[in-house]
Amino acid sequence: MDDSDNTPSNPRALAGARSISDIIDARLTRRGFVGGATAVSGLALAGCAQTSAQAGLQTNGGEAAAPSRGFDFPEIARGLDETHHAPAGYDADVLLRWGDPLFTDSPEFDPMNQTAAAQARQFGYNNDFIGFWPLPPQSQDEERGLLCVNHEYVSTLLMLPGVAAGYPQSMTRSLCETEMAAHGGTIVEIVRRAGANGGKWAPVVGSRYNRRITAGDTKIKISGPAAGDKRLRTSADPEGRNVIGTINNCAGGITPWGTYLMAEENFNAYFTGDLPEGHPETENYKRYSVPSGSYQWGRHFDRFNLAGEPNEPNRFGWVVEADILDPASAPKKRTALGRFKHEGAESVLAPDGRVVIYMGDDQRFDYVYKFVSARPFDPENRAANMDLLDDGTLYVARFDEDGTVAWLPLVFGEGPLTAENGFASQADVMIEARRAGDLLGATPMDRPEDVEADPKAGRVWVMLTNNTRRTADDVNAANPRPENAFGHIIEIIEPDGDFAATRSRWEFLVKCGDPADPAFGATWNPLTSANGWFGSPDNCAVDPSGRLWVATDGNERTGAADGVWAMETDGDRRGTGRAFFRAPVGAEVCGPRFSGDGTTLFVAVQHPGDGRGATFENPTTRWPDFNEANPPRPAVVAVRRRDGGPVGG
Repeated sequence: MDDSDNTPSNPRALAGARSISDIIDARLTRRGFVGGATAVSGLALAGCAQTSAQAGLQTNGGEAAAPSRGFDFPEIARGLDETHHAPAGYDADVLLRWGDPLFTDSPEFDPMNQTAAAQARQFGYNNDFIGFWPLPPQSQDEERGLLCVNHEYVSTLLMLPGVAAGYPQSMTRSLCETEMAAHGGTIVEIVRRAGANGGKWAPVVGSRYNRRITAGDTKIKISGPAAGDKRLRTSADPEGRNVIGTINNCAGGITPWGTYLMAEENFNAYFTGDLPEGHPETENYKRYSVPSGSYQWGRHFDRFNLAGEPNEPNRFGWVVEADILDPASAPKKRTALGRFKHEGAESVLAPDGRVVIYMGDDQRFDYVYKFVSARPFDPENRAANMDLLDDGTLYVARFDEDGTVAWLPLVFGEGPLTAENGFASQADVMIEARRAGDLLGATPMDRPEDVEADPKAGRVWVMLTNNTRRTADDVNAANPRPENAFGHIIEIIEPDGDFAATRSRWEFLVKCGDPADPAFGATWNPLTSANGWFGSPDNCAVDPSGRLWVATDGNERTGAADGVWAMETDGDRRGTGRAFFRAPVGAEVCGPRFSGDGTTLFVAVQHPGDGRGATFENPTTRWPDFNEANPPRPAVVAVRRRDGGPVGG
């Protein structure tokens, strides 16, 4: 599945189009990374925040400036072992584990006898995105909220007993149904009371808000420009307006009106079979790497087999919106936000009240997007906001050498998005958003994953995880390193904090990797300790104080566990990383999310115990239970300071 995810499908990149790294390289050659902001001062956009160059970010061997203190916690050490670690003075408590009960009728977790019926009433597998929505307390000494958690995928050989030896033939229909039930998302009420459970967070089993959304049985509506289009019609849904389930929900977002955005990422992994020769979707599916057949569902269910339902892949790769306050409501796939391998769907309000959603397309050489709603958010009328995401403009980013970002609209009939190029409607443009981006000349990026805005500063942080497939011939300004094994972070500065702007600025925050080895070309503030640098930034969060936190997926290639780092973004410490949380062996850390007051950081620990040759019977750790009778269990961890103060100081 990882190989399929990371194999480029962008024909422009494969043909040698200038990559983001090429553009970056040209910029670095022309102006340098340190102190070069004045070289483009004439291009500055009014109201932009301080750039990395203006802040004096140093490359390897630079002289450190006097430190300021954005964070105050004892940094943890790099390492790799069976359990998780947090700083001294902090507790990191497991809040929810795969298989934990959500409802009063939820069965006990029985890993040796898993069923779809049981899993649909339990917390799902491989938790990724975490959203938090505060609820009114029921007493003065408590705090309540809703957690919204994506269950991105299942690690079949770690999750299911006895399947490894005979895989894939060992995957029966019932086991595939169990996998489907472990996908999707969970909405669960949690509570923290001063005098109960040691003052720690706990799930409210049986809360009226609790809900499982799964790949196997949740009815989801299709809305927006592609709803009803012939390319979304199947034998089970001849009108193309309803679909069962959602899959590979990676990062996501919480909207200002209290809904939960679930971003469908590597949907290609669930499809097998072949299209009939000459089928009109052949090139479309090739651009999305469909099929990759990582899962065996297509052997038992026609809708995941191209020979049985050739249109079914067009019904996945969308952003799904669910009302977290109404468990009986049907989620909706919002096709106005485009179809691609969505990573993240974080929202922010433009000055005029329109909703802006930033998204990455997580494959090597694919693009960064943002959606701008046609209508503004109405804080006085929740009902008026419930379909805001069906009408607006989707843009794709072109990162230019002069340090600007051009946001290019994906609108049918404009530029190359016409019938001459195979688009007959806005539905076609949204279904083939990647090809539309190709034709518009968007910048191929190094696996753009989470993208999150800082509403107070007018900045946007883009996590670029890595791209070892980039060669020296296809680097560009925003992706300057060939064989980029460790990724980088880009800052987008919106003019006057206008997130709906179509012209922005961009800068680097850091280029990741070991700053002690010049071969990596890493750029960190010299104040970064030997524990503070990392590789493969994936998810991020902005805390209530406006500070950036970064979670990683792939840091193990640096010899240390994945985890969460505090990142300085301003002043003389800009570009300084500080290690805060470390995952157990085999795991990545996803979905960092703060409670409203910043005193709790929730993190998702995904696929603990994974590794080459790891199975249900022989994992690399049995975290978090450390019980020989249980496999490792993906879980949500709540990190709090023991004195109750804000996380990070």
